[in-house]
Amino acid sequence: MDAQPAREQRSLFGEILDWMLAPLLLLWPMSVALTWLVAQSIASRPFDRDLAEMARTVARQVVVVPGSVEQPSAVRLRLPEVASEVLRADDADKVYFQLLGARGEFIAGDRALPVPEETPLAPQALKFRDDEVHADAVRVAYLWLPPTGVPGESPPLVQVAETLDKRARLATEIIKGVIVPQFVVLPLAVLLVWFALARGIKPLNELQQRIRLRESHDLSPLAERDVPEEVAPLVGAINDLLGRLDQSMSAQKHFLADAAHQLKTPLAGLRMQAELAQREIDAGQQDPKALKQSLQYIAHSSERAAHMVNQLLAMARAEAKTLARPPEPVDLAALARETVRDFVPKAMDKRIDLGYEGPEDARALKGRLKGRLMGQPLLVRELVRNLVDNALQYTPAGGTVTARVMDDPFGQVVVLQVEDTGPGIPEAERSLVLQPFYRALGTNADGSGLGLAIVNEIVQQHGAELAIADARPRASAAAQGMGPGTLFTVRFALSRAPVDPAAPAHDGPPATGG
Repeated sequence: MDAQPAREQRSLFGEILDWMLAPLLLLWPMSVALTWLVAQSIASRPFDRDLAEMARTVARQVVVVPGSVEQPSAVRLRLPEVASEVLRADDADKVYFQLLGARGEFIAGDRALPVPEETPLAPQALKFRDDEVHADAVRVAYLWLPPTGVPGESPPLVQVAETLDKRARLATEIIKGVIVPQFVVLPLAVLLVWFALARGIKPLNELQQRIRLRESHDLSPLAERDVPEEVAPLVGAINDLLGRLDQSMSAQKHFLADAAHQLKTPLAGLRMQAELAQREIDAGQQDPKALKQSLQYIAHSSERAAHMVNQLLAMARAEAKTLARPPEPVDLAALARETVRDFVPKAMDKRIDLGYEGPEDARALKGRLKGRLMGQPLLVRELVRNLVDNALQYTPAGGTVTARVMDDPFGQVVVLQVEDTGPGIPEAERSLVLQPFYRALGTNADGSGLGLAIVNEIVQQHGAELAIADARPRASAAAQGMGPGTLFTVRFALSRAPVDPAAPAHDGPPATGG
């Protein structure tokens, strides 16, 4: 499978510059087009007024003599020859006029001037239109005279037209006066935008330099007052991350120091017993009992060191949230039964009654649960193992340890309980025993102090709830000469996905009873 090409890194400066200049460059042609239209309108207004005045002047020179049904009305033009010359005296444009009679007949002017297609409007209502005369574009001003009142006759029509050369020249001059300065202003605006953006993004570069110049161990917060208001949330988030990193690194340093301290004890005992055995051999003492005792101490110390290392690895694995795989279905009942089976030899050595109560596997619970437990099977197995191992460590000989799996009345969670008959955990210490390397006071059990910390970490990763309580009332337990015991309860929330009856279930071993 071909690897996907690496995504090209974007430039914030370039992207902002593009978003600022792209609209500017897009709006500039629109501005030119709108300027052209506005220039055309502005250039037409004074010439339209002159054209309208010429049309009204011609209309005032028209004489209408009303007729009758038998005799059509007579329409004449009293325009003197001198006035006609003035009307046509224009060295830039051609001027045309036309007069039509009451029956649409041509009276005077230019026959080539087109007649408007609309019906006659109110008398003296001057209108304008664009048309053509001899293939030349013209602007026409026209109006209808008062009607003659004779049936079948329409109002006489007066039209005056003018070509558009003067208008076009004026519009061109207006556009030149508006557009040409823009060719100077636009590059200047681009330069100012680039300068302003470079100036505005400068605090980011300064922040980058401040971060780069920091020592690797300097996790103190950045000063939020030295950055712009828009960058302050980013600096706040960075400070929050630095604070969490500082806490994490401090916890890791504390953890490593405690781990080194805890490992020193078994390793020191291992070294001491090995040196003692070597001195006895060098001294010529061949007492098998003494050598056997030294070897037993060595084996015990190495076992404690190996257990400590395994617990540290389990703790690291439980804390590796970023490396966690996608959640998988977890058969909690089968895991609990397997764990009980694995610890049977240890329970028998300590003469402890170890047992399991609950269904054999997930199929026995499917009718009562409204979902399935999703998580990391490896981590859940580690959780169960640490709870059972912890119970066996603190339960005296002749005691009882029980692991049970059950559902709640509403089928929303699945519950894991591990109960023992040990000395119990005082209420004031129940939150402390979840911390790494903490061990309850007044106990001589051999352990690393990591088991319950691992359990707590796995519980948090799975969104579960962990509760610690006495297994039995302290008063009655004291009257019987026994410890109150400890009851660990873990409630796992179920996912909404329904349990698939056809899914293969993990069959565990038969229940082990005490």
